[in-house]
Amino acid sequence: MLKAVKVRIYPSIEQQSHLAQAFGCVRFVWNQSLAMMSQTYKETGKGISAFTMKKQIPVWKTEYEWLKECYSQCLQSSVLNLSQAFINFFDGRAQYPTFKKRQGRQSMQYPQNVKILSNVEIKFPGNLGVVKAKIHRDCIGALRTVTVSRMPDGRYYASLLMDDGIEVPATNEGGEAIGIDLGLIDFVVTSNGSKYQNPRHLKKHECNLKRKQRKLSRQKDKTTNRRRKAKLAVAKVQAKIARVREDFRHKLSRKIVNENQVIVVENLAVKNMVKNHCLAKSISDAGWGMFCTMLKYKAEAEGKVYLEVGRFFPSSHLCSNTLLSLPKMDLSVREFDCPHCGKRHDRDINAAINIRDEGLRLLTLGTSVTAKGGNVRPKQYGRKSTTVEAVALELGSPPHTGTPVEGG
Repeated sequence: MLKAVKVRIYPSIEQQSHLAQAFGCVRFVWNQSLAMMSQTYKETGKGISAFTMKKQIPVWKTEYEWLKECYSQCLQSSVLNLSQAFINFFDGRAQYPTFKKRQGRQSMQYPQNVKILSNVEIKFPGNLGVVKAKIHRDCIGALRTVTVSRMPDGRYYASLLMDDGIEVPATNEGGEAIGIDLGLIDFVVTSNGSKYQNPRHLKKHECNLKRKQRKLSRQKDKTTNRRRKAKLAVAKVQAKIARVREDFRHKLSRKIVNENQVIVVENLAVKNMVKNHCLAKSISDAGWGMFCTMLKYKAEAEGKVYLEVGRFFPSSHLCSNTLLSLPKMDLSVREFDCPHCGKRHDRDINAAINIRDEGLRLLTLGTSVTAKGGNVRPKQYGRKSTTVEAVALELGSPPHTGTPVEGG
């Protein structure tokens, strides 16, 4: 089973200079390959294979002597990564590849010949040599690839991809099941009544970020050191926000996966939700998509079930006791009295219970409680999802036990 460990590295001044040159070489090969592949496709309607693009690297080295200073396998990995980016685009998993810029995050990949000497040193091939590192956990297994990156705040990291040789455990559906309702006031509300408040990391650092951004905007000359320092100060605040947000999501997702066997969430259309200018900043700060990604890969690594309920399932408009429709309520209503069962429900907990029950129903029977429970839009080619499609049953017909089909 493949596992990645991201560690921080501390290159010397000479090593930082070498990395800056190597990042530029890898970026140049990526941009040249992307331009050539795009132009060829416009003219002929056909693409270029990664094997053909790799043959262009020796040609570019004769034209640009500085490309020879970079480790050759890093340049080849750049072409292979671009080929995979095109595959993801045509399969509908990503957008069209874009050109890389000098600003922002820089990265390159070492496919082999990297050795972990100790918990404080990593040896890289080529002119980079031995780099100081802080490996905070045991790296068990064979080292596959190492991705070195430089963040906008000046920090350097190495992502170590390890193969421990252990097979992925078989999925086991027996155990505790939990439904999760994601929100803005409470980041996570579970079906067992637990609520985890949204930390609102951006709001906590917003004043500091605003002050640094105001100072940056006053630097009109883009070539001065003052502007460079002001830009670095903004990047450090943004990196701090990203780290604390990631730390919170990692800890909460680990807690949920450790305590439950079946995890059911709602498949939210975050990309469409952020079009609401009133809530866009809060939704982006919450990071629901990455949190669900963490839940998924952590659950699958332990043989647990991660399931997504269709986004059109009316979890907030059904009574969790009777499954009957509720009257339309404003978002300000957080608790309500059910007109059918007479009980008082918490709106978020009621939605989480409905999500859990719908997930278990789909998991065991393959059918939804309502035809609205599944996706009514046609799937795009190549998109993979854990969402199970709903099947509309006619009144009096036996339950469908075969392969679920898309509901219309």
